[in-house]
Amino acid sequence: MSEERELSPEQSKEVAAPAPKKVKKIIRKKRPARPQVDSSFITSEPPPQTGTIFNIWYNKWSGGDREDKYLSKTPAKGRCNIAKDSGYTRADKVTGSYFCLFFARGVCPKGQDCEYLHRLPNIHDIFNPNVDCFGRDKFSDYRDDMGGVGSFMRQNRTIYVGRIHVTDDIEEIVARHFAEWGQVERIRVLNTRGVAFITYSNEANAQFAKESMAHQSLDHNEVLNVRWATADPNPMAQAREARRIEEQAAEAIRRALPEEFVAEIEGRDPEARKRRKIESGFGLEGYEAPDDIYFARGAQAVNPAGRRGHELEQEQRLMIENGETAGEQDTAALRDALGQQEPVQDGGIFSSSTLAALKTAKVSTAPKTKAAASGPLVAYGSDSEDEED
Repeated sequence: MSEERELSPEQSKEVAAPAPKKVKKIIRKKRPARPQVDSSFITSEPPPQTGTIFNIWYNKWSGGDREDKYLSKTPAKGRCNIAKDSGYTRADKVTGSYFCLFFARGVCPKGQDCEYLHRLPNIHDIFNPNVDCFGRDKFSDYRDDMGGVGSFMRQNRTIYVGRIHVTDDIEEIVARHFAEWGQVERIRVLNTRGVAFITYSNEANAQFAKESMAHQSLDHNEVLNVRWATADPNPMAQAREARRIEEQAAEAIRRALPEEFVAEIEGRDPEARKRRKIESGFGLEGYEAPDDIYFARGAQAVNPAGRRGHELEQEQRLMIENGETAGEQDTAALRDALGQQEPVQDGGIFSSSTLAALKTAKVSTAPKTKAAASGPLVAYGSDSEDEED
């Protein structure tokens, strides 16, 4: 028989301390970018002729505004897979690095040793308006076929996609493939013509998608024609773009101002709202000044806080209107400092008693001794002699 021990009341109240939980800390390291193709895949052969003159400095043909019809129907050599190919490179350690153009096209052989970024652009990637996200210089106008880098004259977030294989689910196919390159704001598909217009929320994502989907195919073996879209002539689209620009400007101003000031203006601070209601009455019961009066600044502002710092300008303007001069102000200040009541003599700034005191004052100075000089120029002198002595 097993012996049973009875616990005392003090021992029964004691509770055993829980065993410490073992927390397993998971450290997720950034994945290095993988090479998309073998280095032998990239050859240094000259580009195919698409113009009339070959530029040795830029290693491309010029003189032709349109892409060759044969090349435009040639399938792309590779395709970027964001889920597998993205990772850190040497460019992640350098602020302001550009994105890899070969990575967007799916043919970068360097991987983590690349000097450019291997990932998708986001809203925090801000570049000069004169270049795109790949660091290529923009031009003042678009090419005739709306290809190339683009123009710095306007912000274009919409790309044109042609040669789409027409099916019943064409809208779903287009949305699925182009959503891979960033947040899509709007998609418009012309079903019968096999054409789509994709608008991205960020311009850099549109630039990335244009290069990634050029000469690619969707669910069929078509070769896409990807170009920049022209400006939408629809008045509703123009109004929508103008409203978007205004919202961006308002957001930039909101970030620059103090948070409490923005909360007061937008009415999100109840205490500030009560204080505003009291202060904007200016002592008048039932009156509340509108924003253009309450926030006005200047010497004529109704709000005392708006006149702060402008009183001196108002006083100077009044003195100029009354004909007072700076000399009269200095004379009055000097008379008050000396405690004199006599008027100032005409043509001077000191009173008669001050002039008399200056006349009676004896100031003794040591005479200057000059060495005797001889010669024909003894009578000539110079202003610099006294300074040198």
